[in-house]
Amino acid sequence: MSVAENVERVQQRIRRACDRSGRSVEDVRLIAVSKTMPAESVRQAYAAGLREFGENRVQEAASKRQALPDLDAVWHLIGHLQSNKAKQACELFDWIHSLDSLHLAERIDRPAAALGRKLPVLIEVHLGEEASKFGVEEDELARLAEQVGALPSLELRGLMTLPPFFDNPEDARPFFRHLRELAARIEARKLPGVSMRELSMGMSHDFEIAIEEGATLVRVGTAIFGARQS
Repeated sequence: MSVAENVERVQQRIRRACDRSGRSVEDVRLIAVSKTMPAESVRQAYAAGLREFGENRVQEAASKRQALPDLDAVWHLIGHLQSNKAKQACELFDWIHSLDSLHLAERIDRPAAALGRKLPVLIEVHLGEEASKFGVEEDELARLAEQVGALPSLELRGLMTLPPFFDNPEDARPFFRHLRELAARIEARKLPGVSMRELSMGMSHDFEIAIEEGATLVRVGTAIFGARQS
């Protein structure tokens, strides 16, 4: 299947998931996760109508953006961000999904201010028990949301999570539902500078379940580009 054919199949699956859950397809944004893929694959996805792309690494995103200067695309950092790369991330990305500490938030806020930006960010929440995954713990989330909301050059838009991988995508549903419930609790507190409108959750194998549970941003790589390159 070509990238264009894969994009159409994924969009059809998104439409069906929205129909099942009584949601409007306009409320779900598709982020094409292009990590490890060549710039030409991104160009093919762009030609197929996609405008939002996700990368895990700052260095790889820098290389791709240099190779694709003509694309009017929105770039999302979805991987873990080391604080020493915060300045470069602010220069390269339009969204950061993986905020997980006040220290990192402050490291992002300063270069964003210098660039005159109000940078949209999401807090990554660690909901599984996997030591290899990043994210703030649930009991620290509300405090971090309040702290991020007070930073002048960041715009907290919602939450992100990466649940454990399950062979049966249905097994991920409780994690997606719980993230939605956490967002609702924080929204109810009406913290200054804090919005919980966006939920970044769901990947190629489980994004339909995530949409049924309220995802507004789905991060799809393999289903669009094929198996990851090493």
